[in-house]
Amino acid sequence: MRFGKTTNPVLSENRFKNIQAQAGVFTEQMTLNGTVNKTLLMFLLLLITAGLSWKMTLAGTVNPMILIWGGAIGGLILAVITVMKPEKSPITAPVYALLEGFFVGAISAMYSGFYDGIVMQAVGLTLSILFVMLILYRTGVIKATPKFKKGIIIATGGVALFYILNLVASFFGGGVSLFNLGIVGIGISLVIVVIAAMNLILDFDMIEKSINTGQPKYVEWFAGFGLMVTLIWLYLEILRLLALLSRR
Repeated sequence: MRFGKTTNPVLSENRFKNIQAQAGVFTEQMTLNGTVNKTLLMFLLLLITAGLSWKMTLAGTVNPMILIWGGAIGGLILAVITVMKPEKSPITAPVYALLEGFFVGAISAMYSGFYDGIVMQAVGLTLSILFVMLILYRTGVIKATPKFKKGIIIATGGVALFYILNLVASFFGGGVSLFNLGIVGIGISLVIVVIAAMNLILDFDMIEKSINTGQPKYVEWFAGFGLMVTLIWLYLEILRLLALLSRR
């Protein structure tokens, strides 16, 4: 069976092909229950450090920028290691979750300081979208067809290019803030949220195919890690969208 493409660099076609090529040396194979359990465990770890980071930010005991940049940079390093060495994911994926928790917790606390109740709304919407996308995928309402995958790949690439160019421009005193674009900023943010949500369909498809082709047991951690990458992105985009709407 040929793997489909995904815009998530963690769950890429070539990445799973490389893993599959080594699968013969493992006795245990990846299962759906194992993947779900490990994904839930990683989110529990993320919630623990996010809660700690949240409290420290609100209490003012730690500069939130230290938590944000420390979590972001540390998480990025662990993400690169996990992608390059997926067989290490049983160790690197949980540590990634812990580090990302510090980043997400501090960001969330800062948003909550300006917009009351926004964090719970963002969490609720993220979980709702996750379940809706899963239902749509399982029922076949949305199928990960080649055309669908190509469209999401192009759209996600466009978003990535926008972020990169905006970051580079900001170093020279430029850049575009969606908070300064009014209704246009809201529209752009909404489109990005939709694109992030559509990536979940591709992630579900890749996970299902990896199970069907008998990937080794450690890929449960790797697949859960990949799904976390998309969900964290989705949550942060929803958080920003809600903040934009609150300013209207």
